[in-house]
Amino acid sequence: MATLSSISDFSRVYQKWIWLLLLGIAFIVLGVVSFVSAPAATLASVMVLGWIVIIGGIVEGVQSFYVRRWQGVFLHLIAGLLGILVGFLIVTHPIAGALAWTLLFAAFFTVFGILRVVGAILLKFPTWPWAVFDGIIGTLLGFLLWAEWPWSGFWFLGIALGIFLAMRGWSYVMLALALRKAERLVQVSSSKLG
Repeated sequence: MATLSSISDFSRVYQKWIWLLLLGIAFIVLGVVSFVSAPAATLASVMVLGWIVIIGGIVEGVQSFYVRRWQGVFLHLIAGLLGILVGFLIVTHPIAGALAWTLLFAAFFTVFGILRVVGAILLKFPTWPWAVFDGIIGTLLGFLLWAEWPWSGFWFLGIALGIFLAMRGWSYVMLALALRKAERLVQVSSSKLG
């Protein structure tokens, strides 16, 4: 019975493959636009992140009133107010926000890359050479961001957003093409059975 349910769910999805294909193409186009106009995409992404921090601060501040009898209410209230303040600073000063976000990413890539290399070499799990390669690339990216800072703050987030959107779009295109192929196979097999 579960198999029939999953087959019917699958048939509903693969019949809509064209929409996934169009979504994938749209993501690829947005990724290319973001990649080509990296400074504008960087500022746009910083503005979106700033508003997300503001909204998160508001939600946490409001939530602190619902748990006012809890001893940690002041921590929630302070975190909410800080979220609103930091988000407001990012939205009103997007260039400084882009520089700060880029520094955070540079630190993350550098530290995570080094830890990945060291951990992979020490643990030697089955695919450890790939983890070392991943760690080296991350570390090099972190060093590149540090070396090019503050100029990397103007292009990094836009390029990263462009790559993310293009890769997401590519995965949707591949899924749509696989669903189209599955639809054809189901049609051929049902015509042979019928």
